Amino acid sequence: MNPNQVPNGFVKPVPTEEEKGKIEELRKLLGPLPEKLSGFCSDDAVLRYLRARNWHVKKAAKMLKETLKWRVQYKPEEICWEEIADEAETGKIYRSSCVDKHGRPVLIMRPSVENSKSVKGQIRYLVYCMENAIQNLPPGEEQMVWMIDFNGYSLANVSLKTTRETAHVLQEHYPERLSLAILYNPPKFFEPFWKVARPFLEPKTRNKVKFVYSDDPNTKQIMEENFDMDKMESAFGGNDDSGFDIHKHSERMKEDDKKRLAALKDTASPSLDSLSFLSVSDGATSDSAHLASEDVSEDEHQPHGMSEK
Repeated sequence: MNPNQVPNGFVKPVPTEEEKGKIEELRKLLGPLPEKLSGFCSDDAVLRYLRARNWHVKKAAKMLKETLKWRVQYKPEEICWEEIADEAETGKIYRSSCVDKHGRPVLIMRPSVENSKSVKGQIRYLVYCMENAIQNLPPGEEQMVWMIDFNGYSLANVSLKTTRETAHVLQEHYPERLSLAILYNPPKFFEPFWKVARPFLEPKTRNKVKFVYSDDPNTKQIMEENFDMDKMESAFGGNDDSGFDIHKHSERMKEDDKKRLAALKDTASPSLDSLSFLSVSDGATSDSAHLASEDVSEDEHQPHGMSEK
C-alpha cells in the first residue's frame, strides 16, 4: 500500500524538495507561534497559502499572518451552535450527511432561503459551517465540496455587501479549500454574470465550478461521477428523500461542537501580543485590507516545474 494513501483512497501528494524549501522559507517569516496557532500552520496549510499566492513566499506569508491575526480576534473555532442556530433554521447552509466519493464533506447552500438581514450574522454562520466542514475532513484531505441549489433564486436574493464579505472571508482565510463547486439549476440570468467573471479566474478555479441542470443528462453525469446517488438528496437528483431536518442537524452540530471544544480546552487562547511577527517587517502591511487581485494572478515567482495542484 502507498504510505501516503489513506482509507478513503485519496493519495496525498508528497511535497517536492523545492516545495519543502518554500515551506521553510515561509516558516522563518512567521517566527515562533503560540501552540494554539501552530496547528493552523501545518505543512499542508502552508502549501495551501503558497498555492493561493502562486508560490510567492512573502505574499503567502502576509496572507497567512493576516489569517492568524483574524483567528486570534474572530475566534472561529470557538463559535458554537447556540450562537448561530437562528441563522441555520431554513437550511440556507448546512453540511450534508452525504459525502463525495473521496469522503469529502459537502456543504449545501440554498441562497433563496436566506432568513437574515444581518451581514455580520450571515458571515459568522458561514464561518461556523466552514470550520465544521474542515473538522469533518477525512485524513489526508484539505478540501470540501460546495453544492449550491438555485431553486427559487431570483435577483431579489442578491446582496452585494454580503457577496463581497463572503468572497473576502473565503478567499483570504480559507484558500484552496474548494475541490468542487456544483451550481445546480442556476437561473438563466446567472449565466451572463459567470461569462463576465470567468476570464478573471485562474484556470484551476474555473475548472472546479460545474453547472448541472436536472433536465440535462450530460451534466447530471457530473453528479453520478462524484457522488453515491443513493445517498444524495432527491433535490439534487438523488434517492434520499429525507431532506433538511433542523432538529437532526442541530444534534449533529452540537456533537461536533463538544468534540472540538474538548480538544481546545487545555490550550490557552493566544492574544495579538503573542504574535511575534507583528513586529517583523517583511514589506507587508499589517492591516486586514483586501489584497489586490494582481497578487492572486501573479505567477512570476512560481518555481520551475512546479505545477498548479
